Amino acid sequence: MKTKCGILMLTAFITIIGVCRAQDLQKKTYTEQYRPQVHFSPKAHWINDPNGMVYFNHTYHLFFQYYPKDIVWGPMHWGHAVSKDLVHWKELPIALYPDSLGYIFSGSAVVDSNNTSGFGKKGKIPMVAVFTHHDPKGEKAGTEIFQNQSIAYSLDNGNTWTKYNGNPVLKNPGIRDFRDPKVMWYAPEKKWVMTLATQDHISFYSASDLKSWKKESEFGIKAGAHGGVWECPDLFPLKLNGKTYWILVVNLNPGGPNGGSATQYFVGSFDGNKFTPVDSNTRWLDYGPDEYAGITWSNTGSRKIFLGWMSNWQYANQVPTQVWRNAMTIPRELELQQSKGKVLLASKPVEELKNSYTKTIALKQVQVDKTIDLSSKISSFKSQYVLKLRLKQLQDYSIKLSNKNGEELLIGYDAGKDQYFIDRTKAGKTDFQKDFAGRFTAPRLTTAKNSNITIVVDKTSVELFADGGLTTMTVVYFPSGDLSNLAVTASRKLNIDNFIITGLSSIWK
Repeated sequence: MKTKCGILMLTAFITIIGVCRAQDLQKKTYTEQYRPQVHFSPKAHWINDPNGMVYFNHTYHLFFQYYPKDIVWGPMHWGHAVSKDLVHWKELPIALYPDSLGYIFSGSAVVDSNNTSGFGKKGKIPMVAVFTHHDPKGEKAGTEIFQNQSIAYSLDNGNTWTKYNGNPVLKNPGIRDFRDPKVMWYAPEKKWVMTLATQDHISFYSASDLKSWKKESEFGIKAGAHGGVWECPDLFPLKLNGKTYWILVVNLNPGGPNGGSATQYFVGSFDGNKFTPVDSNTRWLDYGPDEYAGITWSNTGSRKIFLGWMSNWQYANQVPTQVWRNAMTIPRELELQQSKGKVLLASKPVEELKNSYTKTIALKQVQVDKTIDLSSKISSFKSQYVLKLRLKQLQDYSIKLSNKNGEELLIGYDAGKDQYFIDRTKAGKTDFQKDFAGRFTAPRLTTAKNSNITIVVDKTSVELFADGGLTTMTVVYFPSGDLSNLAVTASRKLNIDNFIITGLSSIWK
């Protein structure tokens, strides 16, 4: 009897220890060194491209390239997270696993409201995922047809998925890079249009049922930047002054404006068959080194919400995180603006980011005579805040984020070169990859004398939105401790009309 009681007591004791350890581990999750607090990142393991982003039943779905066994790239799955406000995320079980046809590469998801696919049952509207099956055996064997397009469907709001037994629905015609389908409904012709990355250009396909695809046209062999392979495209309409323009987003690796991977876009028209650009200019959606594979959510009406992977293929596998690796950008609202005679895409943080706001410090008519230290203003924000500046007269200036260890990140404007810059040369750990340290630049895309700047700071990243979002830059960095000091410097007296700092609470608490 005593022995039995002793075993029961020991079992209870072990259970209590296990519960305490689990609770302790839960407290540490999302608080690890370098972990962003207002950007989505997985609890653990590797993440890259955002996939299958779709809005359905008042919920934003984010699927993403995911490898659940390591913090470096491996056999790709579709991870899954959901949000009601684009800010606070709940990570769900893996949605799609590799199978006999291959890894689950990038793609998109749509709401098939008219049940064109026939997957809907008993009045349930199907969500349909369209993705690339990547066959590693075929790749290793040296074939050119190891990437094909397949589909899966869900009848329970994306919780579980059934792969179509007729996969693949679009077979490779002999193109080595044949991937990343982004599908949209083209209402004028009542058909689905697939925008597909095919090596160094885009191919358009159409289908009435998401299963039987036919080729429509090609675009881009002699247009845009071609420093690397084209990937992760997107096609959608936006209006400016009552006129509809079509935007074609094309991600490129390598060949970005600041090295490595980046996102370019084209402005033009689309007639259901062919995309025609308004000009041959190369436009960049983000000039920083750390936004890639960006696409928009489906089923959001006229609102276009963009999200990118916050990393760069030059060093994505080497950044110094230990539990997880890489994160997503802040979701961004896209709109068209006209500047310097061109139609340009502008970005700004989504309004929902306000759901993470804490207190605001607003300063007016701030004068900078060489330098001004504003560290006391951000001391309670723990390197999580939104900084907004408005200047009536733009001139040279630099914003320095720093810590007691002498690490610093510089953000500013160079009037002589008429460009914005972010310098992470001294912003922390850089020795994991030879090209990581550097000063990155972006052109100013307006002739206006005034300037407004929004900067989202989150522990180990900054996202700069200048001149109403015409110029955008994303940069990550890895300091030994929070860059908790803030100073502004200028070569001559600088007048800042408005200087607003708003704290951001952690989305994980």
